[in-house]
Amino acid sequence: MSSTVNTHTVNTAPASTSDARATAPGRRVVFSLIADADPGTLPRVLEYVAKRGLVPLALHSRLVDDMLDIAMEVGDLPQAETDHIGRCLGQIPMVARVGVCELTSKADPVAELVAAE
Repeated sequence: MSSTVNTHTVNTAPASTSDARATAPGRRVVFSLIADADPGTLPRVLEYVAKRGLVPLALHSRLVDDMLDIAMEVGDLPQAETDHIGRCLGQIPMVARVGVCELTSKADPVAELVAAE
């Protein structure tokens, strides 16, 4: 009795420059949102970061009356991509307001938000 082993080759060539996403190493931005307290709000907000292959550096959501107060810190986003994500977040039907600020210090804005509660 003989056995057969199936093998296949995986192309591990580096991505071409046109496939690479522009980054701004060390740049940190915080998206601040006020949105409806809906079960679909957070997944829709995170979608715009996740589909770019990113994970938020920090995420804080707090229920205030019937609204969510959300702060999401993302790193390495160039200005153009930051602006685009901000506009997209503002188009989510349950989002009432979006603010974007760039962090210039090493402070942890989400930790400061939690500490201020």
